[in-house]
Amino acid sequence: MSAGRWIAAVTTAFVALTACGVPAQEEAHPVTLPRRPLNVGATSAAAPPVGEVALVLCLIHDNRLTQTVRRIDAPPDPQRHLDQLVTGPTASEQAQGLSTALATTALTVRIPEGETTAVVEVSEAGEGTARSDEVLAYGQIVCTLTSRADIGAVAFLRGGQPLQVPRGDGTLASGPLRAADYRTLIGPA
Repeated sequence: MSAGRWIAAVTTAFVALTACGVPAQEEAHPVTLPRRPLNVGATSAAAPPVGEVALVLCLIHDNRLTQTVRRIDAPPDPQRHLDQLVTGPTASEQAQGLSTALATTALTVRIPEGETTAVVEVSEAGEGTARSDEVLAYGQIVCTLTSRADIGAVAFLRGGQPLQVPRGDGTLASGPLRAADYRTLIGPA
């Protein structure tokens, strides 16, 4: 092969490999992910999931915190996300052995402007509603909310005052908590 043909062949190969037909973009753009459950392979014959957005919730399995994913139609705001958690496991999730420590708990959440720490207001507990699994309840809230990209930590209030809540090791904290504070309670995936 002559030097001219060799250079032409190399140049053609280079252009073919580097010019795949997709133009470079200057700005970020949305990417549509596959519409299937995260734990099912692409070749699975499972029914297509309902909803467009993966909603991560932290429920309880065998007295351990465990994440589950639900599909919903649109990204939820933090309050709707927390409301989904408080609603408890679906019938399908219950059949998988998932439960909650948050039954009948009233919670409101807000994120101060420009902050990444969510502030959760916990209503006064009614007479006779004290729970022995309180640490799991707070762990569910913290692990669920910090699964969001816009929340890095969670602080708790009762009556507008900082509330001391248990970490996974049983010690009390009055400041912001992260999922790592409950790592001793997080079960295997």
